[in-house]
Amino acid sequence: MSEHVRVAVEDGVMRLTLARAEKKNALTNAMYDALADALQRADDDPAVRVVLFDAEGETFCAGNDLGDFTAVAAGSMPAEALRATAFLTALARARKPCVAAVQGAAVGIGTTLLLHCDLVFLAEDAVLSTPFVNLAVVPEAASSLLLPARIGHARAFAMFALGESLDGRMAVTMGLANAALPAAHLRDEALAAARALAAKPPGALLATKQLMRDSETLAAVMARENAAFVECLRSPETAAALRAFAQRRNPAHD
Repeated sequence: MSEHVRVAVEDGVMRLTLARAEKKNALTNAMYDALADALQRADDDPAVRVVLFDAEGETFCAGNDLGDFTAVAAGSMPAEALRATAFLTALARARKPCVAAVQGAAVGIGTTLLLHCDLVFLAEDAVLSTPFVNLAVVPEAASSLLLPARIGHARAFAMFALGESLDGRMAVTMGLANAALPAAHLRDEALAAARALAAKPPGALLATKQLMRDSETLAAVMARENAAFVECLRSPETAAALRAFAQRRNPAHD
């Protein structure tokens, strides 16, 4: 487990809280492992009926810790050491309904994991972005399938390739979330929805989620994305983009 992922179960709801606020909840290998383990535990435990994702601090999730990507690009860490895949696979195969409460920025995986949640509540100040091409990588978490299906090809491509972002209200309008709320009410509303789901007949609830998702297709898409992602990480183009990002300058200047 990781000190940066808090796990608590109450009233049938497993609450997974990202607790690395000082780093804007950027996900590390240890955090990915902790999240994957928790999702497996949720699936195996009949006392857990719903999973709720939330986060400490002003940022929901700044994406992957770029230090890991940089290490792979530099050749100092093998791509196989990246643990995001374990979490993404668990997310694709999760049987229990998932709810998310999102404040501030949700970057990369911070946004794509929401595509696997059954209910999403955003703070009005939330900003969703998937700037993969800016870092010379490709989409993950089956988002190359799920995001265009949700908001259309043109808008999804603009988010992936141009790095365009969506605020909370626009995300609701486009169908990415259920509601945009004042930040002060966000967690209470999301928890209330999670508890309401947990009170439903569990067999019917699980069957409904299963009928609405094809986990095998999602896992297959993730595998293709992961192969392309790893290939990108090993390229000089990505190494240059990561250096440029770290130095806050345009890679075209290299």
